[in-house]
Amino acid sequence: MRFAWIPVLTLLVFCAGCKPDADFPSFHSGSADLRHVIAVGDNFLSGYQDGALNADGQEHSVGMLLCRQLTIAGGDVMRQVLMPEGVSAGWYGKPWESWYVTASKLGDRTDCEGVTSLGPVKQYVSLTDAQQWFQPVSNAAHDDFTIPFATTDQWFNAATGSNPFSTNAHPFYYRIASQPGVSTPARDAYNADASFFSLWLGMENIYSYARRGGTGAPIMPANVFADHLDSLLELMTRNGAKGVIANMPDFRSFPYYTLIPWNGAELTQTKADSLNNIYIVSGLTHINFHAGDNGFVIDDPAAPFGVRQMHGGEYITLSVPLDSMKCNYMGILFQTIPDQYALDSAEVAEIDAAVAAYNNVIAQKAAQYNLALVDANSYLKKVETGMKWNGVDINATFVSGGFYSLDGYHPHQKGYAMLTNEFIKAINSKYDAYLPLIDCFDCTGVLFP
Repeated sequence: MRFAWIPVLTLLVFCAGCKPDADFPSFHSGSADLRHVIAVGDNFLSGYQDGALNADGQEHSVGMLLCRQLTIAGGDVMRQVLMPEGVSAGWYGKPWESWYVTASKLGDRTDCEGVTSLGPVKQYVSLTDAQQWFQPVSNAAHDDFTIPFATTDQWFNAATGSNPFSTNAHPFYYRIASQPGVSTPARDAYNADASFFSLWLGMENIYSYARRGGTGAPIMPANVFADHLDSLLELMTRNGAKGVIANMPDFRSFPYYTLIPWNGAELTQTKADSLNNIYIVSGLTHINFHAGDNGFVIDDPAAPFGVRQMHGGEYITLSVPLDSMKCNYMGILFQTIPDQYALDSAEVAEIDAAVAAYNNVIAQKAAQYNLALVDANSYLKKVETGMKWNGVDINATFVSGGFYSLDGYHPHQKGYAMLTNEFIKAINSKYDAYLPLIDCFDCTGVLFP
């Protein structure tokens, strides 16, 4: 019986001597120092998605996913101040209804015609709940300095961390500020003494204007943004830290601005003739409908009687009251589409100019401070045209495209993972690093009921 083991032992010895000679390169950080990594930014680094922030989204944000990969090459684990377990809360763009809402989920919605279909559903959050969820946790050490909806000037203003329930401050900074109402986001980020940082900031300078249809606060001039960015980068790199920075995307990359067509008023010839008669009697002879697709009617102070039809190159935001368009003929008869829900050609030109100017500033500052640069603008345009990720077709189509969340603006977790890979590629290229791309099998997309 003992001789029965001889062939087996012989085989084991033979296999032991047949190890492959190839040496696979080990992951390394190149010239980047990953001892202490932090994230500095607004919505797109925070994990904000489906119109809200929650702990799961934070743990699958670009900043955290990037840090997850950097640990493979010796990076430190990034600490976060997470939202309370099971809680999601986001700012709502219609404060006359509610200041805060939960994250949107796909569910049954019944429209004004009584038709039930699958679509994004959210719930209002009471101020009582919001006050509880956004209580300061300033004694918690953390490395995630991302503040949804903060403009760059607010990074240097102590009022940003004041009580948001008695001021216009930011609840997302209030809860993580080292000294609420005293400290500033920029100083807190600097005091973290990072050796490496990811930074994506300035989006809200432009998109707080675009999201409201060109109403509200004007776009911050590029030279002012440049001063803010320079001040922040001077702080962040003062002790030799290196980092990666991303630029501004084109607003057309987001379904929030492209889902509803400007010429979505589809009419028969009979309906067009009837509408034309009504407008002629009212003296609005410059508005003309025809059989087929027609531009919606919007407010425009420069037009006769302050109204006109939309034309190509203009956009309707996803925040427009869809039931009012469907059942009350908003944009066709009796009620125009209000200015806060539409981007006219002048506003589009202003946004385009700002994105181009900001991106010039970011490229200059990346070169000046020797940072890796992520061209998010070009990448999100590639998402528009379609690509494959992990063998799956991905594009910018709302709900079904596989990249954007249910708010039509922020990516979902899989979309953030794809953006994280662009950060990793930029780091590998700039710092001669060898860091693996992320697959993120635990990242979720749009969840269907």
